[in-house]
Amino acid sequence: MTDLNRGIMKFPGADSPILLVFSSVLILGGISFLIWWAYQSAYAIQ
Repeated sequence: MTDLNRGIMKFPGADSPILLVFSSVLILGGISFLIWWAYQSAYAIQ
C-alpha cells in the first residue's frame, strides 16, 4: 500500500498515474485561475 492510498484517499486506484495527473492539473489550474483573477482585479487593464 502506498502513502497515497491512506488518509482521505481510501479507495482502490487512488495512486494511479491518471488520477494523479488529473488531480494535479485540477489543483494547478485552480491556483492559476486565482492568480489570474487576482491580477485582473488588482490592475484594471482594458
